[in-house]
Amino acid sequence: MENMIQSDVSKQTLSVRSSLKSAIVRRLFISLVFLFLFCFLVVPLISIFFEALRQGAGVYFSSFADPNTLSSIRLTLIVTLAVVPINTVFGILIAWTVTKYAFKGKNMLVTLVDLPFSVSPVIGGLIFVLLFGEHSELGRWLIAHNINIVFNVPGIVIATLFVTFPFVARELISLMNHQGTALEEASLVLGAGAWQTFFRVTLPNIKWGLLYGIILCNARAIGEFGAVSVVSGHISGMTNTMPLQIENLYNEYQLDPAFALASIMSLFAIITMILKMILEKNVQKAANGRP
Repeated sequence: MENMIQSDVSKQTLSVRSSLKSAIVRRLFISLVFLFLFCFLVVPLISIFFEALRQGAGVYFSSFADPNTLSSIRLTLIVTLAVVPINTVFGILIAWTVTKYAFKGKNMLVTLVDLPFSVSPVIGGLIFVLLFGEHSELGRWLIAHNINIVFNVPGIVIATLFVTFPFVARELISLMNHQGTALEEASLVLGAGAWQTFFRVTLPNIKWGLLYGIILCNARAIGEFGAVSVVSGHISGMTNTMPLQIENLYNEYQLDPAFALASIMSLFAIITMILKMILEKNVQKAANGRP
């Protein structure tokens, strides 16, 4: 009897020690993760705002009086307003096609949607320079007819479209695959048309995933550098977006304006992160079939 009691006590002691070690390891890992994120994400972000405001609010706001800086902000907004709606429409169309219909080549279509994730943005920009520039027959024909795409706003829009294309489509494909087709089939059986089914059944069920994809697409469109850098030609006041203008200001040792403009982009990133956290919860509810 005593031996059994001692054995139980030993097992409990080992269990307690194991739990303590597990708790210590867990806290150590969590602390290391937070320390890493603080050093490599939070500290640089704080440094950007500190450097931007170091000379005072007057210098900070005067940085945005530069015509080239204002032009870069305006161009970034124009490109974003052009890219996000196009990607939204085609993202919904592709997600609907992939998840609601069975056809040959479906896997190939999904692979093509993911292509911009696999190709470097710089390579993507170079492809469009070769395609629409004077190096190709198409490019020479466009130039001969006074249609300038490369080193112009249309080229920047096309390059940004390529880089940001997967975000809406990918988010909706995952969500709509999880939801299935039962609700749409029931709607059609009850006599609703295709458009009625889409607007009254499908769209309400994917609205949070759609907003989530739009937020990510918008953030990437604002911050895209690689592809835009290749197709823009770096023409100050004409084809420089905000990231390119920051690079120009920094290379010209205009650090205060560079950090001021960088703080605006960082603010966009913070807002995006907050919206992303809010939308993630709603996307998870939608995937689980809850309102």
